[in-house]
Amino acid sequence: MRLLVTGRDGQVATCLAERAAGHADLELVFAARSGTDIPLDLARPETIREAVRTVRPDVVINAAAYTHVDQAEDEPDLAMQVNGIAPGILAEEAAGCGAKLIQVSTDYVFDGTLDRPYRPDDAVSPIGSYGRSKLAGEEAVRAATGDHVIVRTAWIYSPYGRNFLKTMLRLAETRDALSVVDDQYGNPTSAFEIADGLLAITGRWRRDKAAGLGQVYHLAGAQDMSWCGFARKIFAESARRGGPVAQVKAITTADYPTRAARPANSRLDSGRLERDFGFRARGPEASLPEVFDRLAGLPPA
Repeated sequence: MRLLVTGRDGQVATCLAERAAGHADLELVFAARSGTDIPLDLARPETIREAVRTVRPDVVINAAAYTHVDQAEDEPDLAMQVNGIAPGILAEEAAGCGAKLIQVSTDYVFDGTLDRPYRPDDAVSPIGSYGRSKLAGEEAVRAATGDHVIVRTAWIYSPYGRNFLKTMLRLAETRDALSVVDDQYGNPTSAFEIADGLLAITGRWRRDKAAGLGQVYHLAGAQDMSWCGFARKIFAESARRGGPVAQVKAITTADYPTRAARPANSRLDSGRLERDFGFRARGPEASLPEVFDRLAGLPPA
């Protein structure tokens, strides 16, 4: 099975490359703006069409996105082009060559006012440019092809790219104490486990070509907590390894204003994914050690 993956250097794509190395039946082709044999810039539609037509994949995984949440408030058109319009073009081209598409989306399609974890069929109502652009991408994919699966995830962390875990460890190298928001809740999710979940979907398609098509799934860590709680778990693991540690002070969202509003509740219910594909992501207590191992330069187990 040939998989075309967008966003070669992103957290999910990088972890997909590592995880797929153990699957001899998979051929992953990465497309990105630079550094690959297959150029693909989601802001340039012609490169999207050329990439899909050149690779002719069985599955397209759109793991690339405009992810600058605050900057999207000042660049809404660019965010919409990359996150909202480009996925529709990918979906059209995938349909043209008989490929399925997995669109990776986000908790930011919700407004965060619900008093329980969000289910895939709950009403969407993004509160910022980033969330609106990602929701537009979902809608564009849905309109372009039925042979798709939308996978929403949240609070991604890994040894790669930019993420909350790496920021906490970097800041702790020079600070004894950090103030972290304690009234926004979500499910910290390892990019390695997102990769595992995406591969579980493609693996199922070998046996059942119609499994989950047209559905929305949530793929998020099993434990929900605040950013403050997550920071404390990060430093507990770091301390166990003799790494950087800082005292974590709980603050409110009002104490830490940002350009873009964040959902107060980003918790996602991943039950549908577990029921349909038999995959469940673990929480940080189980998945943090693997990320720290990789940060320390240890090879995959």
